[in-house]
Amino acid sequence: MRKTIIFYSAKAISLGWLFVLFFAMSASSQTVAEPAAASSPSVTKIDEKQFATLIKTNGKPLLINFWATWCTPCIEEFPDLVKIDGEFKGKIDFFTVSLDFEEELSTGIPKFLRQMKATMPSYLLITPDETAAIASVSKDWSGGLPFTVLFSSDGNLAYSHQGIVKLENLRSEINKVLPKSEAK
Repeated sequence: MRKTIIFYSAKAISLGWLFVLFFAMSASSQTVAEPAAASSPSVTKIDEKQFATLIKTNGKPLLINFWATWCTPCIEEFPDLVKIDGEFKGKIDFFTVSLDFEEELSTGIPKFLRQMKATMPSYLLITPDETAAIASVSKDWSGGLPFTVLFSSDGNLAYSHQGIVKLENLRSEINKVLPKSEAK
């Protein structure tokens, strides 16, 4: 009889621990929060009319970078653009314009931006003639990517560069268009 009581007691204790373990696991899984979807970078699809509105300066210098996820030099350059965004946030307006295919709007582009920890506004330009849209920004563009343009606060083109920008050169060009009190 004593063996039977010990057996049932051990079984009851084991079952008790299983219940405790089960409830502890289910309680902990309820408190673990998934990363917020809002932290995922968003990309806004724009056409040439919306683009024309975006390129108007609002009292600050404006930096625009044209790029694509399939462009190797763009990918190489992007970490420096993220640094520029962090260093000059609030002093300049800065956004990127992807020339990717529309299918990448909710997949490849946000994934890349998330990997780069990019927080600047990002747009996907969908227009029958991207060349004409970009030429409205700078006549210097010959179709290659990446392409970067900088406007002074009064809307005049201050700098444009096709190809990978050197971080120090871009900093210098931005500092030239900032008020002296804000330049680094």
